[in-house]
Amino acid sequence: MKRSHYLFYSLLLFSSFKTLAQAPGQTIDVQHYSFNLWLTDESDNIKGKADISVKAIKPSKQVTFDLEKANDLGKGMLVTSVTEKRKKLKFSQSAQTLTIFTKVKAKSSHVYSITYSGVPSDGLIISKNKYGDRTFFGDNWLIRARHWLPCVDNVADKASVEFVVTAPAHYNVVSNGEKLKETTTGDTRVTHWSETAPISTKLMVIGVADFAIDKTSDPDGIPVYAYTYKQDEKAGFKAYEVAEDILPYFIKQVGPFAYKKLANVQSKTKFGGMENAGAIFYYENSVNSKDIESLVAHEIGHQWFGDAATEASPAHVWLSEGFATFLAHHWLEHKYGVDSLKKRLQADKLTIFKFEKRRKTAIVDTSTVSDYMVLLNDNSYKKAAWVLQMLRQKLGEELFWKGIRTYYAKYMNSNAATPDFIAVMEKTSGQNLKQFFKQWLYTPLHPRLRITRETDKTNHGPHLHIEQLQELPYELPLRITIGDTEYNLNLKDKVQDINLAPPLKAGALVADPKGELLAEIEVVEK
Repeated sequence: MKRSHYLFYSLLLFSSFKTLAQAPGQTIDVQHYSFNLWLTDESDNIKGKADISVKAIKPSKQVTFDLEKANDLGKGMLVTSVTEKRKKLKFSQSAQTLTIFTKVKAKSSHVYSITYSGVPSDGLIISKNKYGDRTFFGDNWLIRARHWLPCVDNVADKASVEFVVTAPAHYNVVSNGEKLKETTTGDTRVTHWSETAPISTKLMVIGVADFAIDKTSDPDGIPVYAYTYKQDEKAGFKAYEVAEDILPYFIKQVGPFAYKKLANVQSKTKFGGMENAGAIFYYENSVNSKDIESLVAHEIGHQWFGDAATEASPAHVWLSEGFATFLAHHWLEHKYGVDSLKKRLQADKLTIFKFEKRRKTAIVDTSTVSDYMVLLNDNSYKKAAWVLQMLRQKLGEELFWKGIRTYYAKYMNSNAATPDFIAVMEKTSGQNLKQFFKQWLYTPLHPRLRITRETDKTNHGPHLHIEQLQELPYELPLRITIGDTEYNLNLKDKVQDINLAPPLKAGALVADPKGELLAEIEVVEK
């Protein structure tokens, strides 16, 4: 996901994290959702029927799903019936929960049919687009699917999904997966989409609008589409066509694409872009954005990291946002050269330093347990991308990308936490990376160095007095140059004194000349 330009521009734990495609602590594991939805132009009221296939994890006398109840303001969902094999079941609704009173045994399988209706307060955005045309767009990040879909609304709970949408015939419908069937009868159109790969509820969406549709290509056998407002057809098709180059490059770099098509959709999402699996939603004016290529690369990168390999909990969102930011930078480096990468990293560095003055938290932020929007910050995006770039420099191209591919292959269609990623990178590289990740992911702020050079008058070479001014010392590789001579230093203590061999030619000391380190560095000449 890319944050909207309009909305808002501990101890290191290496214990194993359960990485199955289900939410921890649940009674059930959802296997499949089938949602039938009826939409009209007459009102914002939707009708729904959800058939939810589950497997019981443990015995229980009741089963619960997330679903917002209709409130006094007329927003929310009212459940009218719940059945299993046509047998009516007792149920109750609280503010955010649907409870079904039915006994389940461990490992037993069930299909619950839930009939409901109401006006969504969120999640399904029913409104007019910038041209005044009525539209319907799912926008579920992070736990907003519950506003219009009965579900286990947890990022770690993944299941296959299908949508059957009945709407006025002037609309086109896009969703996850592939379109199985579309039937128009009179002024009504029924569209059936199906995604067989397991995905999180944050990614399960529909888009319903008067779309112009373009199929651009089939790289690696994956059809790529553009869905735009009809008024933006020319600009939109042009803007989104970059996807046909980015997709095969990421397949080559990372691994197989998990989904059966890729649609790039102009939408009413509240974010700059939302990485719904196989159906990316972009903000309305993205079709005229000067930075559209970076945005598209970011969202396509999410198809691997965030969608297929999903963060196990919101605290580990950097495994989604940091990876997508890194991949977008990497795409631009691949296409335009290394100077493009350097320019973006240096701009990001300044943004990170400003952010850290406002909020002193680590990238892995376990302190945020409810307002998940707070986690969409410069730590989880830009600083995390910097960490991946520094890891790339530390390991080298071959080992780094081998580790990334191994991590993706292991957790594709599943969930991972930060320790899982660390374990893969350590095993793949054969290196102990605990200190690297502890200081960069679990420690707030960044290193600040003061380097004092004392000129040696006996021709024995310069003497460096190096101080780490932050609270805890980092282990850092530091490249410096004096004149034409390059020195590679390894820092690990709060204070270090280093004697250097005489440079070939006298000159000023330049620290980190290639901009490889996320650090503030002050050089003092004596």
